[in-house]
Amino acid sequence: MAYGYNGKILRVDLSGEEISVDESNEIFYRRYVGGRGLALYYLLKELKPGTDPLGPDNLLIFATSVLTGAPLQGTSRFSVAAKSPLTGTYGEAEAGGHWGPELKFAGYDAVIIKGKAKKPVYLWIHDGEVEIRDAGKIWGKPTKEAQEGIREELGDNRIRIAQIGPAGEKLVRYGCVINELRHANGRGGMGAVMGSKNLKAIAVRGTKRIDIKEPDKVRALAKWFNENYLKNADVSGLHSLGTPQFVLPLNASGALPTRNFRDGAIEGAEGISGERMKETLHVGQTACYACSVACKMTVKVDEPFKVDPAYGAPEYEGVASLGSCCGVTDLKAVVKANEICNAYGMDSISTGVSIAFAMECFENGILTEKDTGRIDLRFGNGDALVKVTEMIAKREGLGDVLAEGVKWAAERIGGGAERFAMHVKGKEIPMHEGRWKTGVGLGYAVSPTGADHVQMEHDPCFEEEGFFIDQLKPIGILEPVKSLDLGPRKVRLFTYLQHWWSLGNCLDICLFTTAPARVWKIPQVAEMVNAVTGWDTTVWELMKVGERATTMARAFNVREGFTMRDDWLPERFFQPLEAGALKGTKLSKEAYGQAIAAYYQMMGWDETGVPTKAKLEELDVGWVADKLEK
Repeated sequence: MAYGYNGKILRVDLSGEEISVDESNEIFYRRYVGGRGLALYYLLKELKPGTDPLGPDNLLIFATSVLTGAPLQGTSRFSVAAKSPLTGTYGEAEAGGHWGPELKFAGYDAVIIKGKAKKPVYLWIHDGEVEIRDAGKIWGKPTKEAQEGIREELGDNRIRIAQIGPAGEKLVRYGCVINELRHANGRGGMGAVMGSKNLKAIAVRGTKRIDIKEPDKVRALAKWFNENYLKNADVSGLHSLGTPQFVLPLNASGALPTRNFRDGAIEGAEGISGERMKETLHVGQTACYACSVACKMTVKVDEPFKVDPAYGAPEYEGVASLGSCCGVTDLKAVVKANEICNAYGMDSISTGVSIAFAMECFENGILTEKDTGRIDLRFGNGDALVKVTEMIAKREGLGDVLAEGVKWAAERIGGGAERFAMHVKGKEIPMHEGRWKTGVGLGYAVSPTGADHVQMEHDPCFEEEGFFIDQLKPIGILEPVKSLDLGPRKVRLFTYLQHWWSLGNCLDICLFTTAPARVWKIPQVAEMVNAVTGWDTTVWELMKVGERATTMARAFNVREGFTMRDDWLPERFFQPLEAGALKGTKLSKEAYGQAIAAYYQMMGWDETGVPTKAKLEELDVGWVADKLEK
């Protein structure tokens, strides 16, 4: 008997309207676990190199894990993966909420979609049954109206819906997948892939709970979490203020991305802080499935913009990208721009960085009011922020250019615009300062999906002895490493933590619940997997799952033509910050190059960053070497 998983992976060919099911055994689930690992298995096996990301042959994969749906805190997440239309690399994004567990309850561990429907459709998955249904009435609708339309048509308000908005339909390259109007598989354009297939939504409803090997052990673990989570200072802050709690500390440190990463702090940061949001706009708090942290804030605005509380509230990334990165400290404007992102289905990070790019181009005369449609697109203009966000979502005017992402937009605009395009491999840089958090900066460069801030826990945690280092001792990190260090000890820290966080994307477990910064201890994650599945796994085996997935993702990118030359940051990061407590801080190109070379060696790749056949065999995916040779 299978515990923790259904053993069934749903396949849908929209071109031929064909539905089938793959059945896999325990070895498959133990080797790949779910999420990232499962998705990469199918993408490397079945997707031909050079496939158009927005063509019908791209695979779009929704994947859960062996933990998804267990009544344990942090196990609500699911992954969406495909070849990214924003970067051309492996693309992946995770989200929480209730959709992932509901898919498991409906009888499937993953959904693999290929082809393109002749007209807009949505999938209806319920207790093992699958239908392809007409989406004509909801195509073009914002996410709230579409969700209401599906639930009304199917007659059940308990249905969970993962969908795209009009931005995904219009193939905005950073269109995202939204569930419950506020949980976003945000990065890399998975919503655009979904739109290219004429697929509006996947609605799921299930009444069967997953089988758990040791339910008493699972209950004991959940009880332990509930008794201890508020003792963790970071998690108690998340419970009170959500991720916007980080705005003021980062601003004080000089590491709050400001004015397109030119500065590290902004005057008036209090105006966009989590504290201000809680005091003035907050109307509630929500949680993901089975999670007591409840880190999701809900806000409402009546004037000068109307903001519907159904769309939640911006996370830290949205506050900083739409706020400080654009020089904006008008909280209501930031919240409105975030609502547009959720209603139209766009990644708030890429949206904000694209607008910040355009603002810097405008201030340097590369763009003029003729290009912007008479909008005064200067840093700090909250009204312009809201207007241009909507223009991107609708692909109107300058918004049509910015909807391509900063790499593509800079090439189209010309005139030196590329020096203001903050991206790696085409994906806009998130809201963490790589000149201070050097491990995060390294992660931006070598991440398989382009610039990504969740490749490791962030550097400042590990500067001193204490809780964070103690949490890492089970994987062999025993001593502190300074934030500004970029030597071999930092590369080792990064590499081990990348394995751990890659495992998180295979297990689809929320980083806000797990070590090294939060509640679940590293050995407890192995306990959780064993209690749910009945396996006898260890931390060592699980770390190998994470390393395997990262190496498979690297192989995917190598196969698509990416090389070591793509593992680099924008020139701005090798120039000094112009304002804030870290004014004058910059990265060294020489040290950075040495760190990347050391990383390749620690990963068991060759000097150009290509995984060796021996490493692939050691990771038990020797078949991937054949894909690289071909």
